[in-house]
Amino acid sequence: MKKILKVLGILLLVVVIVIGCAATYVGVALPDIDAPADLKVELTPERVERGRYLANSVCVCMDCHSQRDWNVFAAPIKQGTFGGGGEKFDRTMQFPGEFYSKNLTPFALAGWTDGELYRAITSGVSKDGHPFFPVMPYPNYNKLATEDVHSIIAYLRSLAPLETQPYPASVIDFPVNLIMRTVPEPANPMALPKPGDAGYGAYVANAASCVECHTNQEKGKKIGEPFAGGFAFNFPNGAVLRSPNITPHPADGIGAWDKAAFIKRFRSCVDSSYVPQAIDWAKGDFQTVMPWQMYATMTDEDLGAIYDYIIAQPAVAGKVEKWTPPPGPGS
Repeated sequence: MKKILKVLGILLLVVVIVIGCAATYVGVALPDIDAPADLKVELTPERVERGRYLANSVCVCMDCHSQRDWNVFAAPIKQGTFGGGGEKFDRTMQFPGEFYSKNLTPFALAGWTDGELYRAITSGVSKDGHPFFPVMPYPNYNKLATEDVHSIIAYLRSLAPLETQPYPASVIDFPVNLIMRTVPEPANPMALPKPGDAGYGAYVANAASCVECHTNQEKGKKIGEPFAGGFAFNFPNGAVLRSPNITPHPADGIGAWDKAAFIKRFRSCVDSSYVPQAIDWAKGDFQTVMPWQMYATMTDEDLGAIYDYIIAQPAVAGKVEKWTPPPGPGS
């Protein structure tokens, strides 16, 4: 019996050593992705304008890298914070730690090379080599056409510097701090399809990360059918928003919508009569994380291409209960 226990003890020690070595390797060696050393993006007017469109209307980079007013419907960007970062994501929202979005203006990026920015956008790796938490959908941006990434870089270089104080360093819970080091991959750019070509709608929908929010996930893993909704967004006050089903199911999704209705839903957030409503949390008013006022500035062509792509996906039954208001006093 003692011999068996001794053997088991040795085996356990070996397992612990192997796990320790693996964890050390992951924590020290990954992510192992080099930044393009010789990349220099020319700041042409065409690139800056294309980057402006992508960063504000499609990829909506500026949505997360500004501070949002959660007391107004769809949380528009607070005045004076555009591009300056500082939006907080923490455990009260069911994140595995505490994270702050980064300043994307030249105030913070002046010391970054274009290659480091390219790696950050497409692979989620910072200047010093640490990985970003994938609340930033860099696995989607990983597939962006190279010229589109160059355009985003050119646009960021063109922004007015916004001086901010340093934000707190990220605090990441174990084992997520190790797992997230395995996520970044080298850029895998697609060719940019032309509007109307096969694949154009898929390209724009990927850039806008539609499937990321509209697919149910658990601990960062997709567990639901694509576009069938159910992804839970937890607010610090206990309210829960769940993304709706946008598959072409005629009753539970958007199958009864035509393209004009789809585009109109977005346009309604930027027409001259639209006034974002204040949220009364005490009354349980509905709130959304969807940055409607930014996506609404996409072109009709791109919104229509997203519609065509989504409507061609499999219809999935299942209506989502979108909103659970915050618990009242004494709940």
